[in-house]
Amino acid sequence: MKIHRIAVLLGAWLLFSCSLGRVPKNLKPEEQEFLSQVRYIISREERKAFLGLPASERPKFIEEFWQRRDSDPSTETNEYKTEYLKRIDEAKRLFTEGGTSGWLTDRGRIYILVGPPEQRETYPRGYSFYGVPLEIWHYGFYEIRFFDTRWNGNFELDPTSAQLLAEINVAQLGLRSQGKTESQHEADLKLDVKLVGERQQRVVISLPYSDIWFSSDGEKFKTTLEIAWEIYDAGNRKIGEGSKAFPLEVTADDLRKFKGHEFNLDFPLDLGPGEYQVAIVLKNLAAKTEVRKRIKLTI
Repeated sequence: MKIHRIAVLLGAWLLFSCSLGRVPKNLKPEEQEFLSQVRYIISREERKAFLGLPASERPKFIEEFWQRRDSDPSTETNEYKTEYLKRIDEAKRLFTEGGTSGWLTDRGRIYILVGPPEQRETYPRGYSFYGVPLEIWHYGFYEIRFFDTRWNGNFELDPTSAQLLAEINVAQLGLRSQGKTESQHEADLKLDVKLVGERQQRVVISLPYSDIWFSSDGEKFKTTLEIAWEIYDAGNRKIGEGSKAFPLEVTADDLRKFKGHEFNLDFPLDLGPGEYQVAIVLKNLAAKTEVRKRIKLTI
C-alpha cells in the first residue's frame, strides 16, 4: 500500500505531527489510544472536530475516520487501517534502541508513513573511525539518512534527508492511494496530453520524471509504464482501442540529469474529421498504481 504526495517540507510535517501527538488526559482510554495512534495521519481539523464532540458521538467519528481512508470499501477488511496499525507494531519491534518507543522515533515515523525501505544500510560506528552511528534507507534513487549523534540509540533524521523526502512523491511511497478519488489521482499525477501531427495524428502524454516511481535493481532503477486507450465518437460509441508498454531502465546519474524533464509516451490515431473523446489509463507496474484521464479531441 502507498501514500500520496505531500506538498510541505518533512521537517515542518514532523513538528506538526509531534504537536498532534499530545493526547488530552480527560479522554477515555480507547479515545486516547485512537488519537495517539493516528497522530501521523489525522489533520488538525479532524482532531479539533473529534475533541469537540460529546463522548457519545466519538465512537462514530472513529469508525468514519477509518472508513474515509479505506482503499476498497467493497471488502470486509479495511486495508489501510490494517497496514497502518501493522506498521506501528513493526516499528515498535524494529527500532528498540534508545529510550523512546520505536514507533515514536524518526525512523519509526518514516517507516509508518513511507513504508519499509527497499534497502537498509547500517553503520554502527559511522563511515570512519571518527564517525557516528549511521543508517541509510534507500527508496528508489533517494537516500534517507539517520544519525545517532549522541551515541544513545536515538537516530535522528538528517535535515538534508528531510528536504529530500519533501521532494519524494509520497504517492510513490508508503500508504499510497488510500482514500483518493480518480480526480485526485489526476491532480497528483501531472499528465500533459496533447495531439500532434496533421495527417498522422498521435496523442503524446508528458509525464515528469519526478512523478515516476522506480524499483531499484542493483545499480539500476526500473519500471514499466503501460498505457491503454479507448476512443469514442460524438455519439459516445467506442470506435477504437489499444495499449502500449514503455519499459524504463535508468541509473541514479540519469535521474539527476532528468530532474525537471519529462518522459513522453505516445500512441497513434487514425481518425477522420470530427469530435472525439479518448479515455486513457496509465499504469506504473513498479508502483502498482494507475491514473485515468479523459480528453476531448477535435480533428
